[in-house]
Amino acid sequence: MIPTFAPFPATRFRRMRRTAALRDLMQEHRLSVADLIWPVFIRDGAEVEEPIASMPGVARLSLDRLVRKAEAAHRLGIPAICLFPYTDQSLRTETCDEAWNPDNLTNRAIRLLKSEFPDLAVMTDVALDPYNANGHDGLVRDGVILNDESVEALVRMALAQAESGADILGPSDMMDGRIGAMRKALESAGHTDVTILSYAAKYASAFYGPFRDAVGAGARLVGDKKTYQMNPGNTDEALRLVARDLAEGADMVMVKPGMPYLDICRRVKDAFGAPTYAYQVSGEYAMIMAAARNGWIDEGKAMAESLLCFKRAGCDGILTYFAPSMAQMLQG
Repeated sequence: MIPTFAPFPATRFRRMRRTAALRDLMQEHRLSVADLIWPVFIRDGAEVEEPIASMPGVARLSLDRLVRKAEAAHRLGIPAICLFPYTDQSLRTETCDEAWNPDNLTNRAIRLLKSEFPDLAVMTDVALDPYNANGHDGLVRDGVILNDESVEALVRMALAQAESGADILGPSDMMDGRIGAMRKALESAGHTDVTILSYAAKYASAFYGPFRDAVGAGARLVGDKKTYQMNPGNTDEALRLVARDLAEGADMVMVKPGMPYLDICRRVKDAFGAPTYAYQVSGEYAMIMAAARNGWIDEGKAMAESLLCFKRAGCDGILTYFAPSMAQMLQG
């Protein structure tokens, strides 16, 4: 219920907007560096920093460059980095065996980061698309994305990442039952403290295009992902999915994409009160950067406003490619 205020001129809302100090006193939501998770693309090689054309300012990093960037992010106070691999094309198969290779690119990166920065949280992606000859998040047979067989593969992938030292697993595949299967396997293997941040409400969105370029999955994708990712027209379904994943053992939940689904973020937080995150995806980032580089908007102000809106919608944190720039801005 909206309270009743005294009529104008006794009530003048502009009084509290008159100066920066008054506006600060009235501000309801704030963004901090502690809210940021930085998604990073990695690749094999040495001294490689390969720009991604569809994501201005973002590059695929070799592991030596990753360490340098992670050190800078750590100094800025960014609490977590999320790894996404660009896997060599020769390692992408229909069986996706590279996904659980203990020495694959992601697992080597986890071990390296944890050895260099023990108190930096390392998050991973648990999905098969970087390793799949078909570009899908699950195994494919006769054009059908298999559920139960994919879950078995994803569990193997999750265990390999946990054994490498990952702090947070991010299942982004949207297969049914994968959270429960992963949690059971982690408990059985002694990884009781490994956290699961489930992509619980991940929509079949048009905003993922630049990301698929970044991990090299776009050109390989056969068909679309609508049989496992959510219909953008649905909201109640998102709540059912979140409820299921929390019941199966997820510690945190995510809504993806971010800004086009702020209503989902709000409903999830209000309904469950669980730690709720959003992913400001590649398409959202690319749109802001493209407009900024054409002089149509102010990059810094648009970045800050776009991230603050997630806090206003109830999110506890945000995965964003803007993390280093936003951290620098917040630290003045």
